[in-house]
Amino acid sequence: MPQISIGLLFAIGLIGYALISTIRILREYERGVIFRLGRLIPVKGPGLIILIPVIDKLVKVDLRIVTMDVPSQDIITRDNISVKVNAVVYYRVVDPAKAITEVEDFNYATSQISQTTLRSVLGQSQLDDLLAKRDELNAELQTIIDEQTEPWGIKVATVEVKNVDLPLEMQRAIAKQAEAERERRAKIIHAEGEFQASQKLADAAAIIGSQPAALQLRFLQTLTEVATEKNSTIIFPVPIDILEPFVKKLKKETE
Repeated sequence: MPQISIGLLFAIGLIGYALISTIRILREYERGVIFRLGRLIPVKGPGLIILIPVIDKLVKVDLRIVTMDVPSQDIITRDNISVKVNAVVYYRVVDPAKAITEVEDFNYATSQISQTTLRSVLGQSQLDDLLAKRDELNAELQTIIDEQTEPWGIKVATVEVKNVDLPLEMQRAIAKQAEAERERRAKIIHAEGEFQASQKLADAAAIIGSQPAALQLRFLQTLTEVATEKNSTIIFPVPIDILEPFVKKLKKETE
């Protein structure tokens, strides 16, 4: 009687193990790459998958976008400046069969090709381009890495250069350059202001010269500006026309 119970339990356990090893459930973002007796069969999933025990081997592949941080790389730019640059790569698997059969570890391979491409591309750029033309460099990196990983069934969506660490001496030099640039702009703006002011003064002088009454009005306006509040200065405006006969008489006497 005990032997029958042990045999029955063994049979139940064997059936349960067979069911567990036969039935697989894949999520919506998962695909199953199945090898049947070592040969690749069409990709399965998502949903319920039935496997043949011992004969089939299942490898799950995640189709979601992977965010991979590229470690900081020591780079010498085209103008011989040493910098440290790190980046982030967004990629996903578009062909699960190729991702498993064409490369041993597609995550590790993508990481390595991203590091080498980052050093190669940025090493051919100047520091000013690395700081100012970030979008163009990101697009170039994305194109090159995507071409390299396409045979592995990998699609690189975006590559972004995150940080550019400059030596302390270079930071000081860039600060001096920026300060000199600001001083240059300030001098140009000041010179443009002087030029515009001189043009307006020349226009005003031409108008006043053609209209003598305008000079008298400007003189009276100046007096109102001088006679401000809390000022003890007393000003008596004298018309210039009153002095004209005396000036003519003085000229005749001198002649």
